[in-house]
Amino acid sequence: MLRASSRMGTPKTSTPLGVSVLKQPEVGKLLHELRQLKELTQVQLAEVLGVAYGTINRWENGHIQPSPLALRQIQTLVDELSHSSSEVLRDGSKQLLAQYFSKEG
Repeated sequence: MLRASSRMGTPKTSTPLGVSVLKQPEVGKLLHELRQLKELTQVQLAEVLGVAYGTINRWENGHIQPSPLALRQIQTLVDELSHSSSEVLRDGSKQLLAQYFSKEG
């Protein structure tokens, strides 16, 4: 079932949790790029985030929007990768943070 979001408009808006609310297709692209960076399947990313595989699939394919809390968890995961001992993970995660979670008014 597709859910319509009442939050249409600008690509990013701020939430009380201090995380940007990404609009589709940004969420899907972020999750796909994050999975590629970490070499994870949708099932594996679901386990990392503590959600069902179907949830990741629907987020990535644009059928539903993650909650602000889920976006915060995703941002935290990307931020943790920016401190990795792997240069590839560090650089890739910093690029994802800048592209999807930049502090815009």
